Amino acid sequence: MAYENILFEVRDDGVAVLTINRPKSLNALNPQTLEEIDKALDEVEQNDKIKVLVITGAGDKAFVAGADITEFPKMNSLQAYKFAEKGQNVFFRLEQLPKPVIACVNGFALGGGCELAMSCDFIYASDKAKFGQPEINLGIIPGFGGTQRLARLVGRAKAKELCMTGEMISAEEAKNIGLVAKIFPAESLLEETLKMASALAQKSQVALRAIKRVIDEGVGSDLRSACLLEANAFALTFASSDAREGVQAFLEKRKPNFKGGYDS
Repeated sequence: MAYENILFEVRDDGVAVLTINRPKSLNALNPQTLEEIDKALDEVEQNDKIKVLVITGAGDKAFVAGADITEFPKMNSLQAYKFAEKGQNVFFRLEQLPKPVIACVNGFALGGGCELAMSCDFIYASDKAKFGQPEINLGIIPGFGGTQRLARLVGRAKAKELCMTGEMISAEEAKNIGLVAKIFPAESLLEETLKMASALAQKSQVALRAIKRVIDEGVGSDLRSACLLEANAFALTFASSDAREGVQAFLEKRKPNFKGGYDS
């Protein structure tokens, strides 16, 4: 479909790139943009050629600078709830996508932008990137899951500090607290992110789906239950052609050719 607020490209290597394309507003998220992201996720889910999704922002200033504050004066409490609900539903859908999702954070990731990045499986950031939840400075709080995902990623105390102060932190500090996986120079960020995405696209999709599900579901469980979840998923991978191919390729000292299927 045609998009007005995002760009969506499917590459030949199995990687799709979704770019928030509102550079004049620092890629701020309005309801229309959230709706377009939702529609793009339909395509990611339905297109078997897409193995990995990369999300980034247009321009060199912002990944996403937050929700579109120009929308706020029009909102009453019910409309604000609906806006938060829409953002949360889209981000939950992104988080639960059965394919790896990498946030390629090229600039400001503030408010809704930080929340969007945290909904991805991991974050690669430019050395110029900035992160934060500055909603407190508007007299409001995060609404797209920021208080909850941040606490789970960096711990309750640090999440409270960032949300209560509205402080922006550098990519380096974000990496130090476990929010960012890797940092690259701004000029090579996209190239490095796409390189990793392309490498993931060549791995077993069966195993990648299992890893994502087991980690996401297990992190909220007690260790014994989570390890049982892992054992079950481990056993299920043995029903895949990928497992046989991977082991045989290792024994034959060659590169595996994964197909992503289960035995019938």
